Amino acid sequence: MVTVVDTISGEKRVRHPEKAHRPDNEVARKPAWIRVKAPTSKGYQETRDIVKSNNLVTVCEEAGCPNIGSCWQQKHASFMIMGEICTRACAFCNVATGKPASLDPNEPENVAKAVQQMGLKHVVVTSVDRDDLADGGAQHFVETIRAIRQASPSTTIEILTPDFLRKDGALETVVAARPDVFNHNLETVPSNYLTVRPGARYFHSIRLLQRVKEIDPDMFTKSGIMVGLGEERNEVLQLMDDLRVADVDFLTIGQYLQPTPKHHRVEAFISPDEFKSYEAVAYSKGFLMVSASPLTRSSHHAGDDFAKLQAARAARRGVTM
Repeated sequence: MVTVVDTISGEKRVRHPEKAHRPDNEVARKPAWIRVKAPTSKGYQETRDIVKSNNLVTVCEEAGCPNIGSCWQQKHASFMIMGEICTRACAFCNVATGKPASLDPNEPENVAKAVQQMGLKHVVVTSVDRDDLADGGAQHFVETIRAIRQASPSTTIEILTPDFLRKDGALETVVAARPDVFNHNLETVPSNYLTVRPGARYFHSIRLLQRVKEIDPDMFTKSGIMVGLGEERNEVLQLMDDLRVADVDFLTIGQYLQPTPKHHRVEAFISPDEFKSYEAVAYSKGFLMVSASPLTRSSHHAGDDFAKLQAARAARRGVTM
């Protein structure tokens, strides 16, 4: 038998025998509350066509996001720039690892064209880790932001960046381009970093988010984690406190789903009630926005959430929008 800690009560409980005895690399069967239908809609196909015709990569596809059907049906897509090969090998991530190709100089313009074709009011741009580049890809982020602004001036831009570890000046370069939201995910609690996110450093990521606010106090910052990786409730609450010290505005919490048998196993499926508990605690700690549910992902409903984020800040400052 294997025991796990209930993330609401803190009490220990026995994990279901099927989970306790399955091989470490076996993909666990998903509970009913996180099963989704296969994407088949006309809107999904139209979005797919726009992405492919512009020779673009999306994190929706590469990371195997469970929300791809609902998002693409509404012509919402999150673009992943700088190729589809990552220089790191995080145990949770389904993006391929290896030696990346050279940057595509046409990619910023292609992203901007797709944003315009899809009529996006809010766009999320992320990337693979590019430790092979001197600036970690910072300038490519800048060029993509500029291209989108030129093609679609009214579109708000959210970026989800790597940690730019050991890339002096990279963060400052990206912040100077003034994206509307700067997102960098912690992914998990610090005790899991050696096994889940070995190429990263927890407190470097916290400092990166804090530095964004020091450079531009009005820029919205955002971070997210996955649960179900063996973390304890107190660790998640401490992580919330660390993010609030860094003045992060928006926190997302979603269920980790094992992409393949080669990836880190799911240690527990967190119930919807437990996610509601995390949401309530996070709001009590001062976050402007919290999205916590089994299917929450960093870019899911990003446009609607940005509008709520603006409204929450205005309300806190006593401003009428």
